[in-house]
Amino acid sequence: MARKLPDPQYIRDNYEYMYLTKDLKENTYIFNTLLAGNNDVVFRNIKIGRRKIPACLIYIDGLADKSLVAHNVLFPLMIETQKIDENPGTGDEFFERVRELFVTIGEVNVKDKIGDVMDDLLSGETVLLIDGIKKALILSTKGWEGRNISESTTESYVRGPKEAFVETLRINTSMLRRRIKHPDFVIEDMKIGKYSKTDVAIAYIKSIADDKVLQEVKKRLKKIQIDGIIDSGYIEEFIEDNPFSPFPQIAHSEKPDRIAAEILEGKVAIIVDGSPFVLTVPAVFAQFFQAGEDYYERYFLSSALRVLRIIAMITALLFPSIYIAETTFHQEMIPTQLAISIAAQREGVPFPALLEALFMEVTFEILREAGIRLPMQVGQAVSIVGGLVIGQAAVQAGLVSPAMVIVVAMTGIASFAIPAFNVAITFRLLRFIIMIAAGTLGFFGIIMVIMMVLAHMASLESFGVPYLSPITPCRSQELTDVFMRVPWWAKILRPRTIQRKNIIRQEDKRG
Repeated sequence: MARKLPDPQYIRDNYEYMYLTKDLKENTYIFNTLLAGNNDVVFRNIKIGRRKIPACLIYIDGLADKSLVAHNVLFPLMIETQKIDENPGTGDEFFERVRELFVTIGEVNVKDKIGDVMDDLLSGETVLLIDGIKKALILSTKGWEGRNISESTTESYVRGPKEAFVETLRINTSMLRRRIKHPDFVIEDMKIGKYSKTDVAIAYIKSIADDKVLQEVKKRLKKIQIDGIIDSGYIEEFIEDNPFSPFPQIAHSEKPDRIAAEILEGKVAIIVDGSPFVLTVPAVFAQFFQAGEDYYERYFLSSALRVLRIIAMITALLFPSIYIAETTFHQEMIPTQLAISIAAQREGVPFPALLEALFMEVTFEILREAGIRLPMQVGQAVSIVGGLVIGQAAVQAGLVSPAMVIVVAMTGIASFAIPAFNVAITFRLLRFIIMIAAGTLGFFGIIMVIMMVLAHMASLESFGVPYLSPITPCRSQELTDVFMRVPWWAKILRPRTIQRKNIIRQEDKRG
């Protein structure tokens, strides 16, 4: 008597814990039940060998490479298996002969749990079920369309590698493998997301990376319970130490060369399928105003540019606040001629300096956001022409002074010089708080807010590493790569703040 097929609702509720049976019809029934209504799922019934053993090939059109399925799976199974004699052995023996002799796919796995088989199927693999066998062959046939490797759109280099990560996990890991050719370089995979089951990879060098940081990364990733992970930004919010801080505690980049360099320092990279941005931990504040290009130019040029970026960072944060404080409370600090000029410009302006600055800053931020959201050709015109037109019209209407337009313009330009976009946004938000403090309490308000921000930054950690290191706690050896950059031949040690397992970067042969 034929075995009764399971109830469809029971299958949907318990398929993750069910196992394959020897009955091919029951196995295909289970997969048909789970994938009912999906027109892109292909069930290909075939006969294998001279004995015409029933089998079923299952794959998803669009995720699996159809030419690979046809030439490396269907052709060998339907044609080459005809060479098997009339007595191919027991079921398991026949299964092994098919796996070892007739499937010409580079990667073949064997699984017997329906939940595991379904995960692989929905990831683009092809599943082969054979009648009389409780196991399935998982054939690596992934082959969906994806974006080609191209230049980075967010991190531009004048000198250095141009290629950037894409949205395909294995392409991204291969770009790292090309740069780090050592058996200690490890890439571990896991899946996160109840429904998306997103592939996430952890990349590190086991002889360099700190074991405590590595275990903490794995622990935090395993704790994530969410329906789906669409971008690495989801994971960033789940695993950062202080989610209420405005400062980013996890770095990200879409440049393989930069991620490889950070892995070589002992950091751990987190790669998410579907996202071109790779996360690295731990992160310290100093690295956010360092550009990858700093390490490709000669050291004195890179050091000068780094100092220039620090000046731009301070300008973007404090310049409007200093102007407001001096014109409102501390006019005696302004040179006489300049004070007279500013007073003459502000003679017809009806608003205090604080409201004037807030109006211009908010207008500038709206124009910048509009320029990002609009198509590239239109966005650039809106941000540039809009800024010029509105600024000129506001001055002519007597709403703002020409000096304020210059202050806001310089502040906006300075913020573009900060390499890390997320830190630039943080500074833009803090700028408004400091401006309000400057407009109400003068320089005392500015100093008070800065002290609060510095105290908050000093309290932050990123996976056990102090956020302000190596500035505080101070490590003189590592300060050579903060405000300036020493030449490569002088970078003998890796940063101690990140890891202490293997701090020797190269032999010191200068003596």
